[in-house]
Parts: sequence; C-alpha cells; structure tokens
Amino acid sequence: MRVPRAKSQATVKLKDLPQGVVKLEAYDDGVDDAPRYPTVVQGHRNNVQKFKNCVVLTRVGGFYELYFEQAEEFAPLLSLKLASKKTSAGPVPMAGFPFFQLDRFLKILVQDLNKYVAISEEFAIGAEDKARSGGLMFDRRVARIVTPGTLIDEKFIDPSENNFLLAIYLDIPALKAESKENVDPQSSQHVLASVPQRVGLAWLDLSTGDFFTQLTTAQMLPSAIVRIGAREILVDQNVQDIIGQELQQLVGHEHRLVTFFRYPEIFSPMSEWDSMLEAPIPEETHASFTTEEVAAGYSLLEYIRVQLQGSNLKLQPPRRRHLDESMSIDRNSLRGLEILETSRDGFGKGSLLHAVRRTSTKSGARLLRDRLSKLSKVGTTSLSLDTNLSHEASPSTSLMAINERLDLVSIFIENENLRDNVIQLLKRSYDSQRLVQKFAMGKGDPDDLICLSRAIEASQGVKQVLSEHERLSTSGATSGARRSLLSMISRLSLEGPVVLANKISSAIDEEGVLQQQRIQDSTAAEAVSLAQEVAINEGTSSELESLPKKVRTKASDKAAADPEAGEFETWIMRRNASENLNALHTELEDLLNEKIMLIKKLRDYVGSSALNLKWTPGLGHICHVKGPKISQQSLEELGVTRNVSSTKSTRSFYLPAWTELGNKMDHVKIQIRQEEQAIFENLRREVILNLVKIRRNAAVMDELDVACSFATLAQEQKMVRPILNEGTMHKIAGGRHATVKLGLEEQGRSFVSNDCFLGDQERIWLITGPNMAGKSTFLRQNALITILAQVGSYVPAAYAEIGIVDQIFSRIGAADDLFRDQSTFMVEMLETAAILKQATPRSFVIMDEVGRGTTPEDGTAVSFACLHHLHYHNQCRTLFATHFHGLADMTQNFEHLERYCTDVKETGRGSFSFVHRLRKGVNRDSHALKVAQLAGLPRETIELATSVRDELRNKKNTQ
Repeated sequence: MRVPRAKSQATVKLKDLPQGVVKLEAYDDGVDDAPRYPTVVQGHRNNVQKFKNCVVLTRVGGFYELYFEQAEEFAPLLSLKLASKKTSAGPVPMAGFPFFQLDRFLKILVQDLNKYVAISEEFAIGAEDKARSGGLMFDRRVARIVTPGTLIDEKFIDPSENNFLLAIYLDIPALKAESKENVDPQSSQHVLASVPQRVGLAWLDLSTGDFFTQLTTAQMLPSAIVRIGAREILVDQNVQDIIGQELQQLVGHEHRLVTFFRYPEIFSPMSEWDSMLEAPIPEETHASFTTEEVAAGYSLLEYIRVQLQGSNLKLQPPRRRHLDESMSIDRNSLRGLEILETSRDGFGKGSLLHAVRRTSTKSGARLLRDRLSKLSKVGTTSLSLDTNLSHEASPSTSLMAINERLDLVSIFIENENLRDNVIQLLKRSYDSQRLVQKFAMGKGDPDDLICLSRAIEASQGVKQVLSEHERLSTSGATSGARRSLLSMISRLSLEGPVVLANKISSAIDEEGVLQQQRIQDSTAAEAVSLAQEVAINEGTSSELESLPKKVRTKASDKAAADPEAGEFETWIMRRNASENLNALHTELEDLLNEKIMLIKKLRDYVGSSALNLKWTPGLGHICHVKGPKISQQSLEELGVTRNVSSTKSTRSFYLPAWTELGNKMDHVKIQIRQEEQAIFENLRREVILNLVKIRRNAAVMDELDVACSFATLAQEQKMVRPILNEGTMHKIAGGRHATVKLGLEEQGRSFVSNDCFLGDQERIWLITGPNMAGKSTFLRQNALITILAQVGSYVPAAYAEIGIVDQIFSRIGAADDLFRDQSTFMVEMLETAAILKQATPRSFVIMDEVGRGTTPEDGTAVSFACLHHLHYHNQCRTLFATHFHGLADMTQNFEHLERYCTDVKETGRGSFSFVHRLRKGVNRDSHALKVAQLAGLPRETIELATSVRDELRNKKNTQ
C-alpha cells in the first residue's frame, strides 16, 4: 500500500495506485528519541511513530500540515507545494493546506488512495497548565483516525450509498488445519472455498448508525462481500498468512481496502455492548445471534473504538439478516446482470439501478439500492425498532412482504395527486438517518437542527396527506392496498418529534445561522485569496489551478463583517429561546444605548461626527477620531489615560469610560454565547431522546419514496403488476429489458418484446440463433423482471405471473482473470460449477454460451452435461443459449426441455435484418459473417471467410 516517495512534482493516476490488503499496526505510545525539533514538529513525529500506517495531519493555526517523509510522499499526490522548515535540528520537509479544505484532501487520501488518516487537533491549554507546558497555548493530540469505512459526516461521503465497514470472523484453527493439508500453491489460493465452516459477518455504517450481522459460509463469503459492498473490510490479523492473498484476490476488482486488525482474544457478550448502542439489546434476543456473529460484531465495535479515539458512539442495536427470507443474488449475477453498474466500464448509467431510480431523496436511493442487491433486513433484534421494518430491503421471498410493497405502489399509481403531494413533501425533507447519527455521536450544528426540523415537518405533512386520503377513500375496508396505507400511517410516530421541531423552529434564528455561514465563507475566501496571491508569486500554473475556484473574496461578505459598519454580531438563537437569553439581550441593548449616548456626548464635546468607539484584537477598546486636531487639555478633561496613535488626520486613544463599558458588553456577549450553547445542548439532548422515533419515521419516508418511485416508473414505462405465487412457473407475456429498451429509445429505435413460459412442461428453454439477434438480452430481461417483481416493483411486460425464486444465477459473458491466474474458460467453469452445486428447484438460471472457451467438441460435451444436470438434478427454471446446434439433437429425450430460436431475415438484394422475436425451433446458422460484415471487416476478408466456411461445410457433408 505504500506509495513510492517523491521529492518533486509528479503525476500519478489514482487507478494505478495499489488497492487491497493493509496490515494495521498496533498504535504505539512510545516516543521518538531522535534529535528534538520544535514542539509542533516533534509532536507530529511522535504521532507518525505511534500511528503506523497512518498519514498524520497536524492542525497548526489555520492549516493542517504534514512533515518529514510524509510531506515528501504526499505533496505531489495532493498537488501541494513541498517546502522546508528551518529548525535547530536541521531542515524539515513540510506541506500544508487551509483547515477549511480538510474534506477535499481527506477525499483524496481516504477515498481515492485508501489511506488511514490520523487527525491531530489543537486543544487550548488552561491558564493553570500553561506554566507546566512552558507557556504553550495549545496541546495537540490525535482526535480521530479516518479510514474508508469510518466516515461519519464528511462532505464527500456518497449520499445515495451506505458507507459500510465489514468485519469477518473465521474459525482460525480450521483454516490452519486446511492450509497445512494444502501444500500445493494452487490449492492454497482457495482455502476459503475448501473449508466447510461457518463465517460470522458484522457490518455498520457510522454515518447512519445501521448495524447488521449475518451468518454465512466460507463458500458464500465472496458473494456476501459483493452484496454488502463495504468500503473497508476487517479480518483478524492472525489469519493474514493463511488467507491474506486469497482475500486480496476476492476484493481486487472491488477496490475495497482490507485491514488486518488484531481481534480481541476474548469477545464480550452482547449484554456488555450497551455503552456503544442507542438502546440495549433485549435479553430474549441474545440467543438468536450465533457465536460467530457475536465475535464479528464485538471485533467491529473494538476497531471503531480505537479509530474514534474515545469519541462518543451510539449505534442502532444490531439486526440479523437471514438467508432464507430473501432472494440470493451471487457475485457473478450482480455483475453479469448489471444490477448496480455496467460490467464493461463500471458506470452507474446503463445499470438496472439507473434505469429504475426515480427517488426524490438520497436516503430513498440508498434503500432502493439495498433492495436490489442485498439480503433482507429481517429478524429485528431490538424493541427500539418497529417490527414492520422487517420487510424494508432486498428482493424478498416472502409472498406477504412482496404484496405489501406492490399494494403500496398500486395506491400511488391509482392516485396521481396523492403521489405528487407526497413527492413534493419528500423533496422538502432531509437525510434524517445521517442527521440524527451526527447528534448521536456528539456532532451536529444549528444548521443540522434546522434541516432535522424540516424533515420532521415533512413527515408530519406526509402523515396528514395520507390520513386525509384514507379518510376520503371509498375502497373496501379489507383491501390489501388500504392495509398497506394504514400501516404507513400508523408507523409514523410524530408526537415527540413534532414537539422537538417546534422547539427548534422557535429557538434557532435561521437568518443568524445564514449570516454566520456567510462570515465563515468570507474568512475562508480571504485565506484562499492569500493562497492565490502566494501561488501567483511563487507557484506554477498547475498549483494555481489546484486551488478551489468557488472561493473568492466577496465584497458584500467583507462589508457585512466590517466593524466600521456599526456594531455587528450574529446570534444563532432567537432572543426569546429562554427567559435568561431574553434578559441578557435586554441588558446588551441597554449597554448599546449607553454606547450610543457616550458617542453622542463625545462627538458634541470634540465637535466632530467622525469619532467612533471601536474594538480591535491587538489594542482592545479604543476611541478613534478623524478630522480636526484635539488638544491635550481636551483629552485630559475627557479622562484619556494614554494615546495609542496619532497622525495628521487621525488620533486613537484609551478612554476609561469606553473601556469599562466595552468590558461590560463583552461580558454580556460571552454570557449570551454560553446561554446559546446551553440551549443548543438541550436541543441536542431532545434529538437523542427522540432518536428512535425519528429513525422509524425516516424508514417510513424512505419506503414511501421507493414506492412513489416505482409508481412513477410504472406509469412512464407502461409496466404491469406482477402476480407472485408459491409455484415454480414463469408466465411472462411481452417482456422487455428495462435498460436496453431505454438505450434503444434514446437512439430512436423500438424494442421487440418476447414471451417466456417456463414451468413443469417446459422447465428449460434451449435457445439458438444468430449473434446480435437478442439471445443474451432475452436471458437477462427475464432475470431482471424476476428481481423487480420480488423487490416490489411493477415489471416491464404485458403480463407477468412468477413463482417465487429463491436464487438467481447467471453465467453470461466471457472474461479472463489474469490477476488470479484464471483463463476465460476457467472463470466460465467456476461460475458453472457454482450453479450446478447450489441451484434448487426454486431457482432461476440463465446460461449463455457455456463451453465456448474451448474446442467445439469439448464445449458441446460440457454444455450437454450441464443441461443434463440442470434437467435431472437441479430441476430449476433455466434459459440456456448456445451456438452448439448439435445440443438440440442430443437433448431430444429431455422431457422438460423445449427448443426456441431467433432468426435473420434476408432480402433478394443481399441485405438482411435480425428477427429478435423468439419462435419454437432450432436455428442452425449463427450468421457470424453477417455480424463481421456489420462490424466493418474488409470485403476481401469477408469473401475469404465465406469461401473457407463453404469449403469446410462441403467437406463435412461428404464425410
């Protein structure tokens, strides 16, 4: 993981940087005995020694700075100027950036470079401790270690995705025993796949407080890792030598960071986790968690405790995710079906998620992503969570859960006005889950409180709109749709949150908060202006370009903070937020009136309207006069004790009356700040007290968002409600591919729909036909229709009746994996093996061109054997596309297999078109040369290929 050190400017592509496994060294409290440097530099050096593997950022006034080797290494990667600091112990390389750009550089270090970052902050030293510290004003210590999996409220965190940290617990003795048996290097790379052991998983998102556990197997671990999509994966340091290389191979394509962390020797029981949870785990649910899950969960909490360096942590109690309550989608299917991103370039556009997302909120987008890819959140383990949350995620296998989702979607399709009203309220909402988590972790600011109050108001508005619709509804009392709507209404618990929102609205002055933000932006702009000036004078054009463009000094902001404009203070609380605050503001107003009277008296006395009473950071309270010269006698009569400065046109001096009055005003302002902070802390406590209700309401709002999204999609794309049952049949009429259809429409082309009727009579469809005639699209579209149906969405078809599917498998596309020393055919066979071993009679399998990576004879043999196994052993619904036409003859005796094909339509002038509609039968010509012609191969090449093909066919026919 170490990036090669650079002493000069260099350009490095982030994708070329190493990804994968990092061993996290234990943090060492030892102090470096090397030559002593200045206190700040020496403290930084000590932190680098203590926090190994971490990039240390040290706060020094308005900057974060790097020193020594880390400055040399990361200055080029961060586009920072590498400077040298002179010290008595010798020159020290250094680089730095303004404090307000911390998020920008954390994104590069943590998210792009997969680095750990230790942030050393300044802490003011009390007056009694200054003597012992040698007069130092600040103590500096690491307040937090930021890693890819421990992001909390950083601005660069993706709002539409969870930022999960995953811990994996493995049986170490079993792994060691297996590794001793496997002396073959090839076998040692597949230890996990060969050990039949249970694996404990625990993962959490610090930004939302979500905390989950799951029990899986070593064989299913790769798929679980992909489904969870964690940014960082924790594994016990004791297994690094055994499976370190194999784990790196597993996550190599995902660009996730694997951290080898020393797990605790003893795992505390769940009854001792309460200090890190917002509510205790009910005792009766402890037994439902396996030993492996408890070990993974406690190790995860221990890692978080170390990385947050003692910060408060309040997570939701852990919830179990079960394998038997949801459709399982393995790693290969997630990629092959392009559910979350395209397989070719990894982009979101072109994926199923991109095609169906119409959500209005970022948290709703997270839930939609979760439903499409992850296991179900079922088996609630905390009384603090509503039991209805058990149906909120993943393609489900529960008929009741699916129909509840579909009922809710149907309401919003039938009542467009209701949907529009709910969507408008959703758009006014904010990400409550992440907002309340900030306060649960001791973070959050007044602006976050305002956003939270608006989110609560949006929830209140949604409940009113839904309740009014229900009151006026004439539908039958027993309808499933009405039950779903009543469930949503009843789950919105608003009594406490609404009181909190009213308190926030009546206490916080939004205009004051905005004004404070403008002043902060102005301060940041001034710092950037200074940086730009330095870059212009000393730097290169590229260094100038690296500065943020959006921050510029604004004349209006500077004017707002100009003390010459009068007494300027920003208060974040309304004066009537408390009796004490109101009294303090009244006292301050009286003092301000005294100041006005004093100014008037002084101006009359000296005969100048250009006299002002001011305060400056360096001089304190002074009297400043422009214009006529004032005699010393006049000053003495005023009580002036000392002159500050004097020029031909101005004079500044200390006036006891103003000094006394100014000190009184300062004291009252401090009291106001303290009272505002006390009010803010009370509001923060109120948020914590309403934490569970706010989370529940946020979950309901997310479900409504997804339901409205599906309803909008269904109307746009003319989708139909699928009928789900417990059978093993697929009856899809006029099915369409959700993403391909959109792509064709963008090009002005139409999509050809197709039927798919799989069941007891025709359990397997063997599909032949030309290249480019839509076989692969047909396979994928039926898998995606199945996923959408079980997610709770309407589907792109004229009619759809589907028996519940427990697992979806796809063997589509061809790609080698040179990193893992696997050829195209090896990858194909590994995927095929997984299907044949794991598919059940309730599974849905699509397989495309199995065996094409080898000779026609071997490929035909492998394909036939797979079909035989699927037909007689797995007995699952299967779509099997192939160019081995002999399979049609070899499977004549397969009772539950039928043959379908696509065609090419040719004209007398030599032109042709593909017929994408499937029909019964076998097409024994793949028309490969027609595709080659479309691709633009030279005419002579096409003619030669045609001649050779005809010759080979004639030779075969004469044998």
